[in-house]
Amino acid sequence: MFLTHLAVLPILVPVTGAAVGVLLRNYRNVQGAWTFGTMLTAFFFSVALLYQVWTTGEALVFQVGGWEAPFGITIVADMLSATMVVMSQVVLAGGILYGLGCTDKCARYPMFNPIFLTLATALTGAMLTGDIFNMFVFVELLVLSGAVLTAISDDRFGPEAAYKYFYISLFAAIFMLIGIGSLYISYGTLNMAQLASLIEANPNMPLLPVAIATLTATFMIKSAVVPFHFWQPDFHTAAPTPVHAVLSSVVVKVGIYGFFRMTTLLFVAQAPTIQSILLVMGAFGIVFGGLGAVGTYDAKRMLAYSTLGQLGFILVGIGWGTPLSLAAAVIYAFNHSLIKSAMLMLAGSVASRAAVKTAAFTTIQGMGKEMPFAGILFLLGGLALAGIPPTNGFVSKLTLFRSGIEAEMFGSLAFIGFASLITVVYVGRAFQRIWWEPKMPDIKMKPAGDRLVAPTILITLCLLLGLWGEPLIQLADMTTLWILEPSNYIEAVLGSELIASGQ
Repeated sequence: MFLTHLAVLPILVPVTGAAVGVLLRNYRNVQGAWTFGTMLTAFFFSVALLYQVWTTGEALVFQVGGWEAPFGITIVADMLSATMVVMSQVVLAGGILYGLGCTDKCARYPMFNPIFLTLATALTGAMLTGDIFNMFVFVELLVLSGAVLTAISDDRFGPEAAYKYFYISLFAAIFMLIGIGSLYISYGTLNMAQLASLIEANPNMPLLPVAIATLTATFMIKSAVVPFHFWQPDFHTAAPTPVHAVLSSVVVKVGIYGFFRMTTLLFVAQAPTIQSILLVMGAFGIVFGGLGAVGTYDAKRMLAYSTLGQLGFILVGIGWGTPLSLAAAVIYAFNHSLIKSAMLMLAGSVASRAAVKTAAFTTIQGMGKEMPFAGILFLLGGLALAGIPPTNGFVSKLTLFRSGIEAEMFGSLAFIGFASLITVVYVGRAFQRIWWEPKMPDIKMKPAGDRLVAPTILITLCLLLGLWGEPLIQLADMTTLWILEPSNYIEAVLGSELIASGQ
């Protein structure tokens, strides 16, 4: 019984912690310790959940309220969802830890920590739910949490960026509801396992193409896939650093998770068409995001544009659609989350030393000379982002390029290989301006800024996974084997008897 409940604990722990955090709003230090302890507890249960699923090779399914699928709310922890949850919660824990040592005024607001835990709840729930409508509910909770955390930012553009994100997300919500409605009208269910079974049996329903198109658009907006990216640089740059570190690393992975489910579970027969679109969009995003990062004026904005390019590599892996390329996409998503969150924290830490907190290169130029340890961390993170050994980024790109060679995708492989060199340009340019060029004479630095504990831990993980990447590679391989057999998911949720009856 406990093992079954283990599937829902990564959701219950942060949402309960958020409620208690509201009661502790007048005790800032206690609330901060409680928030971080809550996130660590949730992460512990997530790791335990992944270990259980990995070692047994079976998904854990929790039926909320005792209502059996497909009639009730189903929580499903399979290899994909459990891996994505561990990836998300390690970064969320890092974000909260950074927030505890952050100098932003908004990080000291009484509701900052509870809303951060609400965001963690929403992100975790979106990846563990087995019902597509409940995914919509969790995603909308994620939007509200992220918008509020950005609106209260010290940055004067925070409210504007939050409004942009909120209204753009309304379009995504409309698209998703149209897709959900089309599926329900066609198949009479919203349980993803039953949907997968019914779509496979009857793929010619007239509204199925509408559902595929609108869900594809939804997940592209959620992951800021070019050309659906226009809200992302403003929104992510204006957010407080601990929030930005989460938004640009793991929150954007909701769309990536959605594409995995679309191509390997819900729409297997239609997957080649979806994958072709993702391949084109991914390749274009690599170039666009890289060039945008090169041409920007702000370190945090540079890293926001970088996310567009890095997500492009993941989409290419999904687009190629081979077992090795899907495993490479999982590895890339996991490693990118660690790298990007650490890099954003480091940029925020440098910006926090400025008289007026900003990451504009004209302000922080040369300030890194007084922050040598941050420079070492940034250099290591930059090497990882560019895919240079001995970092985890090298493991990501090596696996992706191997999958391209195996799939004989030489044209697209050469294109993304050349485009990936852009990463070296913008990372090197940022490092040079912050740590090598002379400081502007009229710029004064504060004696202290944001603490470096969280990015130090994350960069250490990047090095560990670069020097010893075998566990993550094995995890990705097993995840790929699992998702390429959708019957595993369907049977885990519905049971063999229900499948046999054709329900």
